[in-house]
Amino acid sequence: MCLINRFDTVQEIQLGTNLYYKAVDKKYNRYILIKRIQYALNNESTAEHCFREILFLQELNHDNVIRLSNVLRAENDSDIYLVFEFMETDLQQVIRANILQDVHKKQIIYQLLKSVQFLHSNNLVHRAINPQNCLIDANSTLKLQQFGFVHQLSECENIEPVLSDRIATRWYTAPEILLGSTKSTKSEDMWAVGCILGELLLGKPLFPGTSTMSQLERILEVTAPTLEDINSINTPFASSMINSIQNVKRKNLKELINDENAADLLEKLLRFNPNERITAEEALKHPFVGRFHGPENQIAICKQSQIFECKKKNYVELLNAEIDKWEKDIKEQ
Repeated sequence: MCLINRFDTVQEIQLGTNLYYKAVDKKYNRYILIKRIQYALNNESTAEHCFREILFLQELNHDNVIRLSNVLRAENDSDIYLVFEFMETDLQQVIRANILQDVHKKQIIYQLLKSVQFLHSNNLVHRAINPQNCLIDANSTLKLQQFGFVHQLSECENIEPVLSDRIATRWYTAPEILLGSTKSTKSEDMWAVGCILGELLLGKPLFPGTSTMSQLERILEVTAPTLEDINSINTPFASSMINSIQNVKRKNLKELINDENAADLLEKLLRFNPNERITAEEALKHPFVGRFHGPENQIAICKQSQIFECKKKNYVELLNAEIDKWEKDIKEQ
């Protein structure tokens, strides 16, 4: 495959749930990643996710957010290509390889927290954080990807929850979403960070549920929510769903984790009540990642921007227009 005679593919790479092409950008003689998204230009739902991802990524500039460099139409006029900086692997594969030292685990969580804090300071919620969406390069640099589900808090009332039949997505979903909440908050992302921290520490997924109810049961094993915690979810079926789960075997994560600071941060991230979870800014100051947080690594406080307004639109039309602009730019380069 050759795209506008500038990119030559080398091999296919599976990163998370996405199939990428490792390719060479001949103009700059460097490796890049190309993600092909099928049916983006003739499916409204896919077009919306692509349009969102493109708009957010071209506005967000951070060391721990994947950089989008080009957008191209495929030869069939149905699919599109997103061109990114090159990353070798994803965090799921790294955890499975069991090659991380304690210092690497802390460094990875610190970088993830930086990316999340950057988004949250812009009033953005990622809503799809999991190890597959954390890309890693040869220098252990983490870059958050998959921005198609991102929402600004101003548009997060009554949104469609990011629930999926894909088990890998469910395992990192906050309990309030499992219980039917349609209001997205920053706490939703922090729960996912907690799940990733637990997986890094234990070497396996923390809550590997096989269904929504199974997922909730796994969560209840370690959180033991009070009535106040359950009422904080504020959904019609929260109490009945929780009460239907009987004979839960309690687990104490602190007994499984030797690092006192790690256990403390994990507990603060995985509080059942979303209003009581630690924020990204607070977590960056936690002793577990304290060695990485110095004067040269100040917390990013960003000017809030209105990147995207949530209104019913013709996303296929908008996506086509956006690609026209990108293709014009690349031809002029």
